Amino acid sequence: MKTFFILSIFTLIGTCATQKYTTKIQNIKNNVELVDSTLVFKYAYTINSEELSTHLYTYASDKFKGREVGTEGQKKAAEFIKNYYISEGIESPFGGDNYYQTIPKSFFYEKYNASENVLAFIKGSKKPEEIIIISAHLDHLGINEDGQINYGADDDGSGTVALMEMAQAFQLAKNEGYGPKRSILFLHLTGEEIGKKGSEYYTKNPVFPLENTITNLNIDMIGRVDEIHENNKNYIYLIGSDRLSKELHYVSEKINNAYFNIDLDYRYNVEGEKNSYYTRSDHYNFAMHGIPVIFYFNGEHKDYHRPSDTPDKIEYELLEKRTKFIFATIWQIANQEHSLSVDKNNELLK
Repeated sequence: MKTFFILSIFTLIGTCATQKYTTKIQNIKNNVELVDSTLVFKYAYTINSEELSTHLYTYASDKFKGREVGTEGQKKAAEFIKNYYISEGIESPFGGDNYYQTIPKSFFYEKYNASENVLAFIKGSKKPEEIIIISAHLDHLGINEDGQINYGADDDGSGTVALMEMAQAFQLAKNEGYGPKRSILFLHLTGEEIGKKGSEYYTKNPVFPLENTITNLNIDMIGRVDEIHENNKNYIYLIGSDRLSKELHYVSEKINNAYFNIDLDYRYNVEGEKNSYYTRSDHYNFAMHGIPVIFYFNGEHKDYHRPSDTPDKIEYELLEKRTKFIFATIWQIANQEHSLSVDKNNELLK
């Protein structure tokens, strides 16, 4: 009887804890209120497939020679991104015309030269100290042993041009008096292909304190379709969305359900997943610092890490829709009244 009594107490405590946890999860889910739906539509729909295509045909061209870290082609690609932000009137976080966070040669493996992350910034109007980082890597594999260029149109030209289009949309909103309440950093990272070195450097040398960074939304390949989804192209993989902030996950879900109805595929978000995608792109360096992340990904395809990853194979209408979805998610986080909660701070696990 004594043993049964003790076990009953532990069972009751466990049940209460589970109920408490479930209730708090449900409260978070129910309390996600969408903001500014009319404005979301207005500015999201400035993102279009024609501009994405124009940018990408330049970015994944012979001109940049595959954008290998530290090479002339990669530096020309960084300059292309910088000049775009200057032309759009989108400021640097450093001020003036310096958009580079320079990474010394010593930070890389011996064969690579110094490189740079490219940063653009839109300051928040009400809570400027809170930083949302949207990232994509600007580098790729360069030229292979046969002298062929690895164009990297999907990997990660698609993410690069998505950032450019989203930044333009947010800047247009700001110019018309609807700038974000929280600050947004558009972070183009170098060195992802050689071990996430650009994001590692940023998190070790942050331009804004990491404790002020409320989320990192990272894009790495969103312009193609993998074999699993050949008969259902209306999808995107989301990885990491619920690992550090349940609210981030439900914000993403609610935005999608309200506006886009994309099939959000979480199969690669399962802990212990054999491909380890959660650890393989730049978001992971932010997650290791307790910053909630989402990794947007279309999955690998037959042209992955091959010279045949060219801009003519990108599905631009699909790229447009996915970019609009990410834009709307950022808009929500940037403009909702309360700050995005992190699970360790909202007592979900207590």
